[in-house]
Amino acid sequence: MAAKIPGPNRWETLRGLLPVPFKRFPDFLRAATLRYGNIVAFALPWRSYVFVNEPALIKEILVTQQQAFSKSLGTRVLRLLLGEGLLTSEDPLHRQMRRIVQPAFHRERIAEYAQIMESDATEFADRIVSDRPFDAHRAMTELTLRIATETLFGSDESDASEAVADALRLMMNEFPAMLTPLGALRQRLPLRNTRRFWRARAMLDAIIYGLIARRRRDGSDRGDALSLLLAARDGETGHTPGDEQVRDEIMTLFMAGHETTANLLTWALYLLAQNAAVGRRAAVAARDGDRTYLERVLKEVLRLYPPAWIIGREALRDVTLRDGSFIPATTTVFLAPLILHRRAEYFPDPQRFDPERWLGAEPPPFAYVPFGGGARRCIGEEFAMREAAIVLQALLRRYRFRLAPGPEVKLAPLVTLRPAGPVMLIAETD
Repeated sequence: MAAKIPGPNRWETLRGLLPVPFKRFPDFLRAATLRYGNIVAFALPWRSYVFVNEPALIKEILVTQQQAFSKSLGTRVLRLLLGEGLLTSEDPLHRQMRRIVQPAFHRERIAEYAQIMESDATEFADRIVSDRPFDAHRAMTELTLRIATETLFGSDESDASEAVADALRLMMNEFPAMLTPLGALRQRLPLRNTRRFWRARAMLDAIIYGLIARRRRDGSDRGDALSLLLAARDGETGHTPGDEQVRDEIMTLFMAGHETTANLLTWALYLLAQNAAVGRRAAVAARDGDRTYLERVLKEVLRLYPPAWIIGREALRDVTLRDGSFIPATTTVFLAPLILHRRAEYFPDPQRFDPERWLGAEPPPFAYVPFGGGARRCIGEEFAMREAAIVLQALLRRYRFRLAPGPEVKLAPLVTLRPAGPVMLIAETD
């Protein structure tokens, strides 16, 4: 029998979420689960929502009944920048392009990318000035930008990467406002940030399409993802992607490979700087080449600060979940790894940064979903984890990090989970 989902009334919801709902979601959703449980319904005047924080129900949404859901409004807003890439497209295009893009992440390719990652990470570590404060987020963003540029575009395309990064920053800042009822109107008004975004988008397209045209004329495989995409053909249908689709996939891979990995590394250094015992153990692992321990560190960072902190779907039809919860058609359904990963039932002492917890029993399926799940699980998961482990090892075998004096680091829950300002750290040698 279908059951109504409990939740706050519309006035309580407005009071908890306005003026910019997206930025206030983490606190609102935490409070809602404490009061109503792990499936909560709420509504704003322009849209109805259900928040799901229960692993078995999350599996239904992402796997068992995935055909009943499409991408949410937030993902559709991202199409302004990313087009119809893997992150934003729907089936059957998504299935087809996933088959085409997959070879860019085969283990042999990732092994080639790893050589670039190690070279860039070592060079970056050489340039760190010990005992002088630096902004870890800015530094990690610059490093992952360089790695993404070389692995996706080739080593001689720094102009393209800077234009992409500029458009990404503008999109991140505008994203919460674009999700409000006036978001569509903002895109058409001659506002300063809107004009800057569309200029950056136009410049970006000119660079990327120019790059694609040069590569098509050249025809050689330079070992980067762009070369592979231009030569790709779907083995099932024989389809070869056109310039627009290649542009969209490269943009998507660039955002995923640059933005999210920069955030992961920033939060890793931030947590290590506050946990001396874990920092010392990680330094020993880095010097000994113990990649397994460093991977546990990163897994724990992803638990506490998942870059993809919220995932949205929209119900295409009325849906009844296995517990009887009824979700009407057009409802936006959210799950939030940022909140799910801190459930004490699955992660004892959940606020504690403890890589050793991953030596024990794994949490139940879909209680830990930093890369999503089901058919749309992140295709670049292995790439991101390899890059983060390589960078972390290069830094920790030479330095320990501590927080510099300054204001508290706060969260900026935008498209990804960024720090709200600089993350000032000091690198020290033994």
